[in-house]
Amino acid sequence: MKKISKGTIYREVIDYIMIAVGMMSYALGWTIFLLPNNVSTGGVAGLSSIVFWGADVPVQFTYFAMNAILLSIALKVLGWKFCVKTIFGVVLMTIFVGTFRNYFPSPTILHGQTFMATMIGAVFCGVGLGFALSHNGSSGGSDIVAAMVNKYRDISLGRVILLCDMTIVTASIVVLHSWEQVIYGYVNLIVTSFVLDQVVNSGRRKVQFLIISEKYEEICEQITAGPTHRGCTILEGKGYYTGNNIKVVVVVARLQEARQVYQMINDIDEEAFITQSQVMGVFGKGFDKLKVKHRKQAAQKLPSES
Repeated sequence: MKKISKGTIYREVIDYIMIAVGMMSYALGWTIFLLPNNVSTGGVAGLSSIVFWGADVPVQFTYFAMNAILLSIALKVLGWKFCVKTIFGVVLMTIFVGTFRNYFPSPTILHGQTFMATMIGAVFCGVGLGFALSHNGSSGGSDIVAAMVNKYRDISLGRVILLCDMTIVTASIVVLHSWEQVIYGYVNLIVTSFVLDQVVNSGRRKVQFLIISEKYEEICEQITAGPTHRGCTILEGKGYYTGNNIKVVVVVARLQEARQVYQMINDIDEEAFITQSQVMGVFGKGFDKLKVKHRKQAAQKLPSES
C-alpha cells in the first residue's frame, strides 16, 4: 500500500479549506447582494433564482437538486477526485445559502442601490469561484462545464462560464419582466468572470529574465540549485557599442519567484544587467501542460501500380 506523504495531506487540507472559504464568499455575494435586488446570475444559482422569483421555491433546495443531477453526469468526465471536492463545495454552498437566507432576509443591505449591489456581489462571487476552481473544487453548475472544457482545451475558465451563463441571465426576463434587471445580470457576469480570471491566473503568471553578467556561470548554478529550481539557457551575444562577445542568460519563472531570482543575481553580481518581461504562457516541464487535442489522421494508401 502506497504511503501518503505529509505534503499530500497538507495540500488536500488546504484545498478543502479554500473551497469552504470560496463557497462562503459566493454564498454571501449571491444571497445578500444579488438575490434580494433581483439581479440574476449564471449557472445553477441563476436557475435557482429564476425558480425562486417565479414559484417562491427556496433557492437552496433547487440549487442542491440540480447539482445532484449534473454531478451524476460529470463523474465519468472529471473523475472522482474533482467530483468529491465539488460535492463538498455543493453541500457547503447549500448550507451557507440556507443559513444566510435565515440571518439576512430580504430586503438586506444596499436594497434599492442595484448597481452597487451588483458590483459588490459579483466581486464576492468571482473570488469564491476563483478560490474553489484554483483548488480543484467547484460550486457546481456551469463551473462543472467550464472545468470539463478547460481539462481538454486551454480556454479561459471565466470565458466559458460567461458564455454558458448568458442564456440563463437572458431567461430571467420571463419572471423579472424588466430588461434593466437583465442588464444588471449581464454586468454581474462580466465582473464575476473578470475577478475569477484574476484569482485563478494570479498563481500562473510567468516572467522571463534576460541577464547579462560576466559571472553568468555562477548565476546559472545558483538559480538551478536555489529554491526556485529553474533552468537557464545561455545565448551568444555581442555588444554593438563595445564589440565584445557576451553571454545572455535566459530564465523563465513564476511571478512570485521573481524576487528570489533578483536576490540570487544581486548576491553574485550587483552590476548585472537584467531585463524582466511578462510572458503570456509557458508550457512544458515545470510549468503548465499544453492542452491540445491530437487528431490522428489515417494515412491515405495509394493503389499499387500493376
